[in-house]
Amino acid sequence: MKAQLLKLSTPDGPFTILARDGMVLASGWTAGLPELIGQVHPALRPEDVEEVAGLAGISSAVEAFYDGDPAPAMAVPVLQRSGPFRAHAWDVLREVKPGFPVTYSEYAALAGNPKAVRAAASACAFNAAALFVPCHRVIRTDGSLGGFRWGLPIKESLLAREAA
Repeated sequence: MKAQLLKLSTPDGPFTILARDGMVLASGWTAGLPELIGQVHPALRPEDVEEVAGLAGISSAVEAFYDGDPAPAMAVPVLQRSGPFRAHAWDVLREVKPGFPVTYSEYAALAGNPKAVRAAASACAFNAAALFVPCHRVIRTDGSLGGFRWGLPIKESLLAREAA
């Protein structure tokens, strides 16, 4: 299977997207493929990757996000694979309202298991499709940011952008 690699410039730095058949396999604030490919489930990893200049609705969704409209990014198809709880938890993340982050405990409850706080945090940690599956919208109970694969300054920027 062949995938497309798109590198965009954003106010938060380079943002790279790995996609196949119009679906995001992985994305993040990096300028290269190596930091993304390890997050893609082995069964979904492409055999070949071609660099492209645009990805239709995916590119425009990133632009819309940075122009103040996060909704289009939530409509971009994403292809990730994992167990039932994590897959469901990723879907739930896409329903968290921009500008209103939830705690890991609240996220676990939204995902259907209030006691599964560690599993909810794990869903964030293993989310390959940053921005499109907005794990940046989950924070610690004390209000601190917690972790973020792409760095806390980017998480803080994303949350501030959505709060505006």
